[in-house]
Amino acid sequence: MKEVVLRPVGVVHTDATSEVIKSRVPGVESVVEVFPEFEPALEGLETHSHIFVLGYFHELRPEQIGPLKVKPRALLRFGVKPDDLPTVGVFSLDSPTRPNPIGLALVPLVKREGNKLHVTGLDFFDGTPVLDIKPYQDSYRVDDYRLPEWPARLLREAGQSK
Repeated sequence: MKEVVLRPVGVVHTDATSEVIKSRVPGVESVVEVFPEFEPALEGLETHSHIFVLGYFHELRPEQIGPLKVKPRALLRFGVKPDDLPTVGVFSLDSPTRPNPIGLALVPLVKREGNKLHVTGLDFFDGTPVLDIKPYQDSYRVDDYRLPEWPARLLREAGQSK
């Protein structure tokens, strides 16, 4: 198979700490700075309310890159016990642990200022390389979907939901 080489089109700037980002505190503000050579590609993006940002998880530990099955450790912060966590495939989780450390986030586009995109809710660390940006389209909407039962059950058992 041919080697895939990607080059960043920008970088994330945020004052939020890594811990705040990991805990997914609502309303975190970030700026996606698009490098000047890619600024023409932003033309018209400001007319969209939401954008997808694809980033390269540059701060993962080496052991987080490559495993195909993991325990969904994000549930630990809600009081779920480690022994209660199932081991599942990483493609079934929104986890940074992946064969390729690429992240995807759908965020509101607050405003565009030249090559800077102001967004909220982006769960990427300060300095995260941005690989691509895509506008949200109504054709992406899914009204009839299914989710696994186990996360809701574990949160109920930990007293975090009804």
